[in-house]
Amino acid sequence: MAHLTRHNNWIIVLLGALCVVTPFAVDMYLPAFSVIATEYKTTTPAISLTLSTYFVGFALGQMLYGPLLDRYGRKRPLYVGLTVYILSSIGCAMAHSLHAFVALRFLEALGGCVAQVGAIAMVRDFFPVKESAKIFSLLFLMIGVSPLLAPTIGSLLIAGLGWRWIFVVLAAIAFVILMSTFLLLPEGHQPDHSVSLRPEPMLRGFWMILKQPQFLTYTLAGAFSFAGLFAYVAGSPIIFMDGFHLGVRAFGIVFAVLVMGFIGGNQLNVFLLRRFSSQQIFFAALVPQVTIGALFFAGMLSHMLGLKVTLVLFFGFLSCIGLTYPNSAALALAPFSSHAGRASALLGCLQTGTGALISMGIGMLGASSVVSLLSSTALIALVVLLVGRNSIRHIVENEEQDALVLH
Repeated sequence: MAHLTRHNNWIIVLLGALCVVTPFAVDMYLPAFSVIATEYKTTTPAISLTLSTYFVGFALGQMLYGPLLDRYGRKRPLYVGLTVYILSSIGCAMAHSLHAFVALRFLEALGGCVAQVGAIAMVRDFFPVKESAKIFSLLFLMIGVSPLLAPTIGSLLIAGLGWRWIFVVLAAIAFVILMSTFLLLPEGHQPDHSVSLRPEPMLRGFWMILKQPQFLTYTLAGAFSFAGLFAYVAGSPIIFMDGFHLGVRAFGIVFAVLVMGFIGGNQLNVFLLRRFSSQQIFFAALVPQVTIGALFFAGMLSHMLGLKVTLVLFFGFLSCIGLTYPNSAALALAPFSSHAGRASALLGCLQTGTGALISMGIGMLGASSVVSLLSSTALIALVVLLVGRNSIRHIVENEEQDALVLH
């Protein structure tokens, strides 16, 4: 990426900052699950449903912001969404019942989701299609750092001040990102008032995007591959803290080490893209992801999943996701330019919605479902890819091929 200017490097940093809003909202309070469960007099799996609620709000909110980002430009919707996120985070810090906490987490997600969908759309605004997968990998490096820091910060806050201060810190982080966006980030897309906000044209626009074979194939295949990360995030407190009886600090270390697999996959992707296409890398990473998922499932059935084996399999599985996700996102968004906001929103909704369903399943079914869902989602991703790519006549990989127009 040496050819990027310093200006472009700053844009990548700012887009990465927007992308970490949700990972911090998810990862920082994971070590607090048992503490929150005790305070609200419920169970750890029940608290994991608050995570699922966040994912549902995150998925639905993106559908709202997609047309807004195309109609009003990228920055004004960011201001509104981040403000809602900040206020909801403060509300979470003050919630005195589980029902209020769940509702505020939903609102927090509705506000915070604009950060990631806006950042992904702006990759398409600021950079050419052929660079998209590399830019996504750099953004995911910043996203990947958050699980290294967030659980540790959360653990320290729990020990020193109590779990409610986690949400005060989340609000403060979002405020800094909001001010940085206002002062330093250029507008990536001029407002387009021809974009209708009426339900029928909005739905018709989303349907036109969904019918694009390349978008549909790589969005769904990427969604089921990426769902493994949601299964890991939602299931890891249950597996490691309840199953293997790790303490809060030990869990934070294990969580961070395993996410290094995801980071490593992302950064390996940057180098692989110099020699191989996104299509080749996506398929080549998906096959071992399915294989590891099958080994995981077989180990569970044979009761051979000790702590060391579980760590190794998780690390390999997350490394594969680090390779599949940036390439699936780049390929899904490649056919769009002027409608990148809506395409990014639909991409995020479908992928996060799939992950939300997976995490809800874990919350309801418990630890035994984690491995089953890991293995099955990876296999579904491979089947979707093999079937869907037969319907793609020409893969869009550069601006000259970008010809989809939405009315």
